[in-house]
Amino acid sequence: MRVAQPEGTRGSLKWIQRAVERRPDLLQPSGLPEIEWLSPLRYDDFAEYRDFAFLDRLELPHLSGALAEFWPKRGPQWDALGRADDRIIVVEAKAHIGEFLSPATQASAKSRAQIDLAFGRVRADLGVSNGTNWAEVLFQYANRLAHLWFLRRLDAKAELLFVDFLHDDEMNGPASAEVWQAAFAVADHALGLSGRHKLTPYIHHVYPDVSLLS
Repeated sequence: MRVAQPEGTRGSLKWIQRAVERRPDLLQPSGLPEIEWLSPLRYDDFAEYRDFAFLDRLELPHLSGALAEFWPKRGPQWDALGRADDRIIVVEAKAHIGEFLSPATQASAKSRAQIDLAFGRVRADLGVSNGTNWAEVLFQYANRLAHLWFLRRLDAKAELLFVDFLHDDEMNGPASAEVWQAAFAVADHALGLSGRHKLTPYIHHVYPDVSLLS
């Protein structure tokens, strides 16, 4: 699904659009080749992509069948997508901690069963042993991790980039990277993830200051 967006006026929608358009250097993690951004782009209605459409945008349409088996429709809607040489970049952007604290899935019973099965596969492979139900706790964060696992399991050279904006005073956002780092550490602990796990090398964070985008 391709989801056209208005030009953002506040929060992470505003800042990710501006960063991609005006200061892509602020979105560049160390250790990765230079990213070519595929969304959100002004000429493309600042569209965001999900389900088979995000695979098409990343030139991975051959994975559509496997995605349908792994996850139900209305999966993650990526805030940005890019390519860095032979790697693909999927992005989740946040401007304040409240955005991070997502509710449980509202999926139907049939879709919920598919989600639970997917999470079970990911948890088993990552060695998670606690009883936290990923569909109930930090669901958005958990499903982003699950999709990174899915892509890499199928030999797509995927990298998950979290864009954690600083100094969004209008949204009462964090003023330091340490606040975001603490939030993610708590989230990992809640999900039963160790300090370093199989996906860790493919997860990146950048901390753009919104004053550089105003």
